[in-house]
Amino acid sequence: MELFLRNRTIAVLTEQERDRLEQSVAERRRMPARATLLDRGEHLRQSTMLVQGFMIRYIDDSEGRRQIVAFHVPGDFVDLHAFPLHVLDHSIATLTQVEIGIVPHTTLKRLTGEDPDLAQKLWGSTLLDAAMHREWLFRLGRLDAVGRVAHFFSETNARLEAIGYSDGTSFQLPINQTDLSEITGLTAIHVNRVLRMLREEKICTFRSSRVEIADLPRLQQIGQFDPTYLYLKNRSPDPEGRLGKESSDE
Repeated sequence: MELFLRNRTIAVLTEQERDRLEQSVAERRRMPARATLLDRGEHLRQSTMLVQGFMIRYIDDSEGRRQIVAFHVPGDFVDLHAFPLHVLDHSIATLTQVEIGIVPHTTLKRLTGEDPDLAQKLWGSTLLDAAMHREWLFRLGRLDAVGRVAHFFSETNARLEAIGYSDGTSFQLPINQTDLSEITGLTAIHVNRVLRMLREEKICTFRSSRVEIADLPRLQQIGQFDPTYLYLKNRSPDPEGRLGKESSDE
């Protein structure tokens, strides 16, 4: 639970609260890469904290094609919303080998009943999750192909920097171009063209599961990335709104 809500302004957990959450973990489990944790429609009696590795939420269409609807980094409660909902409208899978912590809903019910402050902070976590979903809708609906990839790299860099997994311009991202296409709603061929353009323009490179950002302001401008929705500490919102106007119809 050390990374949960790390460096976020919406909720600052006390050491006692982190200890209580840590004690709420009934089981720690390791899972291999590319494995399904939960299927859409499955009834749940627990929620999952991602301790190490990367996971996704996704929805398959009628022909089995996958759209990734959320990307999870260490410290995320990947399905805290399952506590009140019980049944999810999406599936959850690993991208890499992961370590997860299982928290029974009976324990969450007891914790939130005994500690209203902690309950509010857990609620804040789900609201943060909703804010990110809205931003993903914006990205898919209003940005062109280059903007979508640039926004995802900018967002992931900011999220990983908050938990110490990025130095601010470079980080490990163990996904492939197919994953990136399913995140951005593009074809793998289109993603390849975008990555080549970003590399040739000396903005950003993505190879061997590593992102190296050479021009962060430019990357953020292309992706119209404003980190306000992430509620990060030491991040000031862009006073003129979203950065740049690079988007056009794909």
